[in-house]
Amino acid sequence: MEMDKQYSYADFLKAMSQTGKESSAEKLLNEIYLDMFLNIIHREQSSKRLLALIDEALDQKDEKAFIQYTDALQQLTNSK
Repeated sequence: MEMDKQYSYADFLKAMSQTGKESSAEKLLNEIYLDMFLNIIHREQSSKRLLALIDEALDQKDEKAFIQYTDALQQLTNSK
């Protein structure tokens, strides 16, 4: 999704500091953005870890581990 203007989190914080007071709605918005960011990072790291484990299972010809890790990756992918 492309926007006409993109504002960074730093821009948002700079604007907030100029008002001198942060409302509860703005605090909630900050929490939501932070939560979304952390979820994305966690999902990416988990995906990379599982892909590495899948490669390792393939190298070792460990079918049980391969199935376990591919199932976990599929669940992670489907939970978006």
